[in-house]
Amino acid sequence: MAILTNETQIKHEITQALKKFGSSKSRLAEQAIELFGVLGYRSDKRIDLDSPTAQGFEEAFTVNSDRPFHRDNALVENWQYADMIFQITGEELKQTSQMLFKLDEDGWREGLYQSFLFFAIELAPQNYTRTQLATITREINKLFPMPVSILFRYGSALTLSIVTHRPNKKDGSRDVLEKVTLIKDLNFAQPHRAHIEILYDLAVEPLRQKFSFTNFDQLQQAWKQTLDSSELNKRFFREIADWYFWASEQVAFPPEAGPTAEIRNATGLIRLLTRLIFVWFLKEKNLVPDELFNQKEVEQLLPKLAREETTYYKAILQNLFFATLNQEMNTPAKPDNRRFRSSRTFQGKNPDQGMNNLYRYERLFQQPEKALALFATVPFLNGGLFECLDEEIPSGKKKLVDGFSDRADNPLKMPNLLFFAPVEVVDLGRVYGGTVKRQVRGLINILESYKFTITENTPVEEEIALDPELLGKVFENLLASYNPETQTTARKQTGSFYTPREIVNYMVNETLIAYLGEKLSVGGISNPDNVAAPVGGISNPDNV
Repeated sequence: MAILTNETQIKHEITQALKKFGSSKSRLAEQAIELFGVLGYRSDKRIDLDSPTAQGFEEAFTVNSDRPFHRDNALVENWQYADMIFQITGEELKQTSQMLFKLDEDGWREGLYQSFLFFAIELAPQNYTRTQLATITREINKLFPMPVSILFRYGSALTLSIVTHRPNKKDGSRDVLEKVTLIKDLNFAQPHRAHIEILYDLAVEPLRQKFSFTNFDQLQQAWKQTLDSSELNKRFFREIADWYFWASEQVAFPPEAGPTAEIRNATGLIRLLTRLIFVWFLKEKNLVPDELFNQKEVEQLLPKLAREETTYYKAILQNLFFATLNQEMNTPAKPDNRRFRSSRTFQGKNPDQGMNNLYRYERLFQQPEKALALFATVPFLNGGLFECLDEEIPSGKKKLVDGFSDRADNPLKMPNLLFFAPVEVVDLGRVYGGTVKRQVRGLINILESYKFTITENTPVEEEIALDPELLGKVFENLLASYNPETQTTARKQTGSFYTPREIVNYMVNETLIAYLGEKLSVGGISNPDNVAAPVGGISNPDNV
């Protein structure tokens, strides 16, 4: 309980420190010092620049440097403020957390990196791409023999940029800049829950408990592991997988959807996850209103959101999938594209019979007009992902697969608890074997806990967020459970194997190295340190 209380307190202090970046009463460096102090990084070692500007930075750090500083690549013309926050050494860390470090005769264990530098830079208010911020970070890091982390502020957002170094394989006196990792676009007025979690994971005390580091090399590795997006993806998938196996016992899809209940529920849930995660990336671009996923807002739309009712999935998600994303937007020429299905009949037939892209479940809404207004802003996607799989059959009845139907005998069951339940413990032993207790929570609560980005990460720069590659991972891994007898047959039959980015990168790099080695007649390239890796348009071999 004490650990939980301490964790909650630190996260609260992180939130409060972030909100202070909106104040004009103190300089950016002072605000940054307070934030890093909450995380456990404190130091009096700093250099007061004659002027906290781009010119002052260059005069202090570039004039006598033997490494080039490319002003254009660093977007120096956009710098409105630049200052050093502080330098963290082993002494500060030891005092901060009372850790027992292994010291050598000189007072600190030998290693290439014996300190970290922290800088704060204010940029002209505009949107900056991940590559632009990563390139500035690399340009600054080239000036110093130790890793430099940078806190950027621009407009109402912050980005913390962290770079990893490693020794050059040929020249131990030099280092190689590796990947730039960004905690990007933190809204300091209303910080995202996922950003608070990431900052907490970087705090000294949680890192010490998890990694037991004793020197800066190990601390850098702890940062590297904590900020590894592949680890974030694994954590997300584990939580999604637990939700999926928990949900499979709570749902019921129509009998026409598959030969057995187990297969019907498995395929129905996989379709739901694929559709909803795709929508979450659209939400990242503000193309889908947040109100559709906020429980308090939803409760204003639906009179009943009881745990066991199937109202949220039907009224909100199915209408979003099949009658919004799969239906053209209203226009002056066609103002009724997006409307509720008619309940009237003419000569015994409903004029909207068989129309799978019209809204249903009007009776479930407390405010149907408000729901239509929210749906109206969502773009039409001309693709098959959101096409309703229900279809008319010769008998005149409807074959229900997705179960998008107002019929009273619609057997679809998807309880609201699967979307909004708080954390609860369930036994998933039937899946994992033995007695396996796992924490599960509502799917919307899960998705709200992670930051999503529409830009795929690369080997040299990444944002700590879930990127579109995630869809392939979820699809492949969950599809293995489609056939409950073999667990893999269905995936093999569809040929839907997914190749992770790490393998693709390795294959491409090795192919290029072999090809260039042959074409340039250098007898092959065996040492990757000799290869200039393009970063943001810059050829950057070993920082030289």
